[in-house]
Amino acid sequence: MKYNKKHLFLTIFLPIQVLLVQLAAKNPAFIETYYSNAIYPIISSFLRIILGWIPFSFGDILLIFLLFILLRFLFRLIKFRFKNFFHKIIHFIAFLSIIYFCFYLFWGLNYYREPLAKNLGYQQTKYTTDQLQKVTETIIEKLNFYQYTITKNDTIKVVNNYHQKEMYKMAVAGYKNLEADFPQLKYKYKSVKSSLMSLLQTYNGTSGYLNPLTGEAQVNSRIPKTGYPTTVCHEMAHQIGYAAENEANFIGFLAANYNDDIYFKYASYRMAFGYCISEIRKRDRNLSKKLWQTLYKGIAKDFNASYNFWQAYKNPFEPIIKKGYSAYLKANKQTKGVESYNYVVDLLISYFEASAQL
Repeated sequence: MKYNKKHLFLTIFLPIQVLLVQLAAKNPAFIETYYSNAIYPIISSFLRIILGWIPFSFGDILLIFLLFILLRFLFRLIKFRFKNFFHKIIHFIAFLSIIYFCFYLFWGLNYYREPLAKNLGYQQTKYTTDQLQKVTETIIEKLNFYQYTITKNDTIKVVNNYHQKEMYKMAVAGYKNLEADFPQLKYKYKSVKSSLMSLLQTYNGTSGYLNPLTGEAQVNSRIPKTGYPTTVCHEMAHQIGYAAENEANFIGFLAANYNDDIYFKYASYRMAFGYCISEIRKRDRNLSKKLWQTLYKGIAKDFNASYNFWQAYKNPFEPIIKKGYSAYLKANKQTKGVESYNYVVDLLISYFEASAQL
């Protein structure tokens, strides 16, 4: 049987692509200059312009279609008892080669750009527990202030009554304010949508994701709304080319914090506190308990409600999915896997010290 020449070419091209990506990973300055700040902004703007106006998630539909293609391939392979096996495998690998190419061209090479800390001029060193404590105390002070400003009672849990679509529009205003101090974080052409697979995302423990093939920011519409603003801003950070999770977390904090809306500001310090107190707990449990006691009861109720929400969706498959995602992150220069999210603390400390907010 003759093999399709295009399929053969694409199959051979896949390992070549993998090699080229590995070479790119060793040249972050090149990626920063010629991809992240040159090619990628054009591609991402184009995708957001042509798909952003669609009221539903085109990316989710695309993912469902790709999953259907995979299941159909496996079904037919078994149904026909692996007849023409090598021919079909080459066809399938050729298809994967196209997906791989699009993933890294449309977005994935941003994993290998220079660190955000360098871009912002932060001189990062290994922070001390004392530094971490001071930043956390500052965050608690701010968090308490915004909780009380919203509720007028330190024992009442904050309730965010905004609709998800309202927050998608409001998040753009935060980025607009942010642009004045951080021009490199400029956001244009909104394409943020509620995921059609929000229930599935909830069961696998995720709050949102960026679809790299369509440039759409997908947000889990079921998650608690008090933390919703930072999730939206996090996914938008991915859209402007910051692939590392800790960096997207930090930009999400900044964009929510720069927003004029008080619920966005509350969410920004809420997220920052969550990551900082987690790091303190690893170093000094007694200090962690002491700091928790300085937090207003209404905020503690908010965290408890969020914890109970996620606990209600716990299932045996979630750890498996997280391991798979962790492996994906490690394969893309985030050596700590899902723990990479926690590395936002380094950036938070640099930010608070640089802005003299301590």
